[in-house]
Parts: sequence; structure tokens; C-alpha cells
Amino acid sequence: MASTIIPTVTRDGAPIANATPRAVQAAALTAGVLFGFGLALSTMIRPEIVLGFLRFTDLGLMLVMGGGVLVAMVAYQLAPRLLTRPLLGGAFARRTAVLDRPTVAGAAIFGIGWGLCGVCPGPAIAGLGAGSWELGWAIAGIALGALAQGLTTRR
Repeated sequence: MASTIIPTVTRDGAPIANATPRAVQAAALTAGVLFGFGLALSTMIRPEIVLGFLRFTDLGLMLVMGGGVLVAMVAYQLAPRLLTRPLLGGAFARRTAVLDRPTVAGAAIFGIGWGLCGVCPGPAIAGLGAGSWELGWAIAGIALGALAQGLTTRR
């Protein structure tokens, strides 16, 4: 069971060295709590705010998303230059992205779902943590979509 929760290799297949399971769990918990708090603070856990953003009637979330993209860009550029290896082990690597039919179809389905209900996975889980139990329906739909993708990919 622990191997399904605690990663033992990085995405590029390099083994995670020097990382204890507790360190990986602590890092994941800290990142998740920080991310969820940021989503709640920015009101991204409220579907009506997200739908207002998608309808271009409330552009406040553009600052939130822009700030997130900026921080991620800086981190992805600076981390490999400042660190010899990732903090929890492994190695920095570039992954090539492929723009194929399943990627485009998945992005379209995700975008349509997001536009219809104003919820994506991260804010839905954070919203559940904040007590918005109606977001459970959105998470159920996300889980069904993930299951359908997994079943069609196996073929």
C-alpha cells in the first residue's frame, strides 16, 4: 500500500534517493495545505467566482492565476540552477510533451466541464475541506472521468 502513496521514482524514472517516506509525506502534506489555503484565500473554491471569471465579468482571478504562473516559471528556471538535485532526491530532467488527439480531447472535455460547473479538481478538494459539501458531486464527476480515461487507455 505504501508504494502506491509514497513515490519511489521520479517522473523520469530516476530513483528517489535520500528521501524517507516521512519526508515525502511531510512535503506532500505541506504543499497540499499551502495550495488549498491559497485556493480558499483567492476564492477559487467558490464556483460562482470562477464562472464570473470565465464569463469575463470578474477578472480578479486573473491576478491569482497570473501570480501562480509567474511563481512556477521562476521556480522551474531557478531551481535547477541553484540546486544540484531536487530536495527529496532524484534528478532534474526535462520531459517532452506530445500534442496528440487524446491530449486535445482531454483538454476540451476538462475545459467544457470547468466552464459548465466552475470547478476543477484542486479547488473542489479544497472546497470540501472548507465545508462546501456540494462540491462532492463535482469530485464524483471528476473521478468518473478519470476512471473512463483509465479504462480507455488500457485498451
